[in-house]
Amino acid sequence: MVEQHWWNGDSTRRGRRDVYIRTDGRCWSVEAQIGGESGRSRVQECPSRASAAILASAWRGNHPSWRELPS
Repeated sequence: MVEQHWWNGDSTRRGRRDVYIRTDGRCWSVEAQIGGESGRSRVQECPSRASAAILASAWRGNHPSWRELPS
C-alpha cells in the first residue's frame, strides 16, 4: 500500500521523477522511480516508518518543485 507519493512536477517521460513510501503493514520501503511507470526504479527496504521518511526526503532533495500527491 502506498503511504506517501511525491512527484517532481515534470510531466515529460524522461524528466519525471517519483518517490513512494510503501508498507504492507509490517515492512516499509521507499521507491525512487525515473521516467514514469515504464522507467527505471530503485527500492530500498527500511526498518521503520521514520527511516523510510528520512530516506524519501534524502532522495527528493530540497528542490521546490516536489509536491506530495494523494495516496
